[in-house]
Amino acid sequence: METVSVNGGEAELYDAFLALHTPALKAAGIPPLYWKTLYHKLTSEVFDAGEVFGIMRVEEEEEDDEDEKVHSSSNPAAEVSCKVIVTRESGLQACDPASIYLVDHAWTYRLESARQQLMEIPGLLGRMASLMGLSFHGEAPDPDIVELVLDSMWKFNQTYQLSQGSAEEKVPVWYIMDEFGSQVQHSSQPSCCMAPFFFAPQQMAYSVLWPIQDLDSGDEVTRDYAYGEADSLVRKCRLLPWLPADLEGLSDETPEPTDLYYETILQENKEKLPVEISVHSVPEGSVLKVFSEMKQVLDHLKHPHFQFTEDEDEADIIWKYSHIRDYRKLSEERPHVLLNQYPCETILTTKDCLASVARRAGQGEGPRWLPRTFNLQTELPQFIRHYQKRQERGEDNHWICKPWNLARGLDTHITNSLDYIIRQRESTPKVVCKYLEDPVLFDREEVGLVKFDIRYMVLLRSAQPLRLYAYNVFWLRFANRPFSLDHFDDYQKHYTVMNYAEGVQLKQVHYDEFIPMFERQYPQYPWKQVEREIFKSFAELFQAASSRPAPYGICPYPSSRAIYAIDLMLKWEQTGRGERVMQPQILEVNFSPDCHRACLYHPSFYDHMFQTLFLDQADECPVTQIV
Repeated sequence: METVSVNGGEAELYDAFLALHTPALKAAGIPPLYWKTLYHKLTSEVFDAGEVFGIMRVEEEEEDDEDEKVHSSSNPAAEVSCKVIVTRESGLQACDPASIYLVDHAWTYRLESARQQLMEIPGLLGRMASLMGLSFHGEAPDPDIVELVLDSMWKFNQTYQLSQGSAEEKVPVWYIMDEFGSQVQHSSQPSCCMAPFFFAPQQMAYSVLWPIQDLDSGDEVTRDYAYGEADSLVRKCRLLPWLPADLEGLSDETPEPTDLYYETILQENKEKLPVEISVHSVPEGSVLKVFSEMKQVLDHLKHPHFQFTEDEDEADIIWKYSHIRDYRKLSEERPHVLLNQYPCETILTTKDCLASVARRAGQGEGPRWLPRTFNLQTELPQFIRHYQKRQERGEDNHWICKPWNLARGLDTHITNSLDYIIRQRESTPKVVCKYLEDPVLFDREEVGLVKFDIRYMVLLRSAQPLRLYAYNVFWLRFANRPFSLDHFDDYQKHYTVMNYAEGVQLKQVHYDEFIPMFERQYPQYPWKQVEREIFKSFAELFQAASSRPAPYGICPYPSSRAIYAIDLMLKWEQTGRGERVMQPQILEVNFSPDCHRACLYHPSFYDHMFQTLFLDQADECPVTQIV
């Protein structure tokens, strides 16, 4: 049995390694028994798995237990498949501190760059095709083989994400292990564990393999592809990319989650609900002191009834960018201080809660104004059944996967691949929404028919009784390439958020220019009629969100006010009478939205917001009362 000794100087380095990596070692589930050996192999770059293991090619044979092993499902057409076995005569002992091995990664990437890398990095496409059992001959990148690799890779992909850095740097990284790691097959009774491990000094990620039982020479090395999943139905669903399963009797209905779901979110957010307070009215003519750290507010709020203070304790209004958590303290100590947030407003501003709360406004599949949405963490089986039903009916099956709580299209993916969507569950928590296959398009002279979305600012003056306004000015965002249901990794075709992307054109059309252009393109659909439907959907959403007490709905705290940005698109829908109508589709509700464009083109924007919310002067502002 080999042991790794650590001398004096090494001991300090090892302690430093532990200080930096212990949380990651524990999160990966690597037993402390192996930590010293792992440290040694990482620092000395020891890749000695080849001395202990080998890859064996085997002919296909029927398995008695279909969940026991997965050999050929990654390439059903193959006549032979591979497995990893122990080749060292002395075998492998789980109690040996040296029984831990590094596995290299053949390809590490973020999804938006996968196609480009396959096309441009010499040798990558050939290596991936070979690793996945796809026949590829020749040197030049073949677009058809690229598509096959992009489709097949979900049987090989693994993921991790960095816990520090910018929002962009925290977007999940996907990787494919080398030929050895990728041939370790699935078993529900695995002989080994594998986990990704990020070694900070090298800024490099490896996979780590260790045994969970003693193995003799010739024994197979297997791992559980759904490791840690205790729910038998979810487990069956997570293994679908490798093991076909019958979900015929399963319902695809998604009732609203139980109250416990919302109670858990309240606890996780560490939000303390306010005590009951009386309604406080602002005396007419008074000047209110405003505390804010937001530059847009400080630069643009000019109304004489508001003045800024740098002392939060003397403020009449607190307008914050960061979330307020302790409403109880504010309600007990300063009940008449007005706030720009509502307790429990996350039930609107996170995509999982938005979908579940919206179900109150529509029976069965949810309201017409929200794309059909499933929470991949809690509704994966229902989603898969729904996908299969659509497939059986020959309906379009393109879906968009979105993180619960990221903006700007980060880590957002469009696909019709079920494997792709199922594997997304292993990265950040996501919802999957029906992709709009028939959106209302806008004819850009120089480009053609493109997707566009619309952003409205809504002002919530009161949750009970409900008083909701919309700013009459709205904002438009356009895709830069003509729309079609293909090339879903073409950002400029399928996405409209261009103001954060480098080197791309940002098309600007003001709302008052857009309306006549829109009506020329769609003369049968006057904008006022379209906007009436949009406002109706806003009303129904906020009625649903305020219909139950906190934490199951927005808390009607009398000192709260808020503005939200609602992003929406229009899609074509057929009525029972066969008429084509434009149906609004709410995409997301944004907390503390970026109002740069609003201030740039409408310098009085914050004056209007504050007048409406705090002085009840809506009639003097360009706003429309919705409820």
